[in-house]
Amino acid sequence: MIRLVPIQIDGSTALGVEVLLPKTTLLAVTAGEGYIMCGALDVGLLNDRLRDREIVAGRAVGVRTLEQLLDAPLESVTHAAQRLGIVPGMIGREAVALMAKGPSGSGTA
Repeated sequence: MIRLVPIQIDGSTALGVEVLLPKTTLLAVTAGEGYIMCGALDVGLLNDRLRDREIVAGRAVGVRTLEQLLDAPLESVTHAAQRLGIVPGMIGREAVALMAKGPSGSGTA
């Protein structure tokens, strides 16, 4: 089962995605320039093998719900995310707000 949930963050609308799989749930929240995701995200792969794509993403571990993902500190982030001011330890909700603004600071998701 897949569930899509609109999420309001600092005046922008992000999209929460929950994918129920056997024995696990994949979680992601996306807005504008990027996304945050549960521990299934391979930040090393994005930084190394897919670096030319400049993917803005962050990973939080130990989360089981979209709300936990938004409230958790990010364990790791891509280099492209760091250029937007997103850093490890930042709360997911704060990172999504920066992603929604993007490099232009427009505030549109």
